[in-house]
Amino acid sequence: MKILLLGEYSNVHATLAEGLQALGHDVTVVSDGDRWKNYHRDIDLRRRSLGLGGAIRYLTDVVRLWPRLRGFDVVQLINPVFLDFKGERIWPFYKYLRRHNGKVFMGAFGIDYFWVKVGMDGTTFRYSDFHINGKQRYSTFINEMKATWLNGSKGELNLRVADDCDGIIAGLYENYVTYLPSYSGKTTFIPFPINSSAVTPATLYPDASDLSDKPTPIHCFIGIQRGRSEYKGTDIMLRALERLESDYPSLVKMEKAESVPFDTYQKMIGSSHVLLDQLYSYTPAMNALMAMAKGMIIVGGGEPEHYELIGEKELHPIINVQPNEDDVYNQMLSQLVNQPHTIRQRQLDSIQYIHRHHDHIQVARQYEALYTK
Repeated sequence: MKILLLGEYSNVHATLAEGLQALGHDVTVVSDGDRWKNYHRDIDLRRRSLGLGGAIRYLTDVVRLWPRLRGFDVVQLINPVFLDFKGERIWPFYKYLRRHNGKVFMGAFGIDYFWVKVGMDGTTFRYSDFHINGKQRYSTFINEMKATWLNGSKGELNLRVADDCDGIIAGLYENYVTYLPSYSGKTTFIPFPINSSAVTPATLYPDASDLSDKPTPIHCFIGIQRGRSEYKGTDIMLRALERLESDYPSLVKMEKAESVPFDTYQKMIGSSHVLLDQLYSYTPAMNALMAMAKGMIIVGGGEPEHYELIGEKELHPIINVQPNEDDVYNQMLSQLVNQPHTIRQRQLDSIQYIHRHHDHIQVARQYEALYTK
């Protein structure tokens, strides 16, 4: 098949392309590299700058490119907003893709109308990015998402594309649940793809038999995105980690990165044993999954609903935490600091978990089956 993957989210499309190409398909990735993360793509579609000049140049780039995006058997959109335009300006470009290609699939991989709407209802999830302890959460970023998706043109575009496309693909438990009430007949859950051979292994903690009386530090890593720390909960996780390092300075060492490119991030993270990520999530997303492929332990989202969806009854390597500072602190204390002899095996379980559920070729076969159904 000739396949177009349009847009990027945390390396999903770039990795999926590798899997589909290994199965013999002709795949083209068109994206902006997920902005500063700068993931691989075949055709670069970045908006170079803000302001009128940047907008004109970006529009010119899109208009010149679009006639080339025809004749594909499958087009997959990373999100209903797959271009850096307002929602009402994207719809004509979507219609062109629909008219001049075969099947069109929409990815439900992150923030969109249904993610915000269902996350706010306070009943579907015990907690979410938008709702916790019976109350709505507030931050500048959250307020922007509400205004953009619930009351703006992006939400309207989301509904139109969801109605029109051939299928909706969810990569997280949360995305899957949010689309089922309205689009159960066309929504499919497929785990995110990870190419384990492309990641550099992390440092393994000493085996239980090699641990001596001398304390062996546990290296913990946390990545912070400017402007989104409060939304993702890394502000709370950072405070818990700082407390833990202060209370156990010989056992816990903290490293952090702030909004660095993907290649730089990968180099920084390799010497750590533990990654703190996504406080309000039920499910590990791409950043956590890539870290698990390296052999890192995830402190974050690993709720029972997630394991049930993927049919996993044995491997539960994620240290699941509730969205508050004390629970993050206590879970890390009880499961890591007080049980160093279990750390290495948990790291190995993380690697096995990725091989079992997220191998990029195995995942690509699931996409292939959906495309041809």
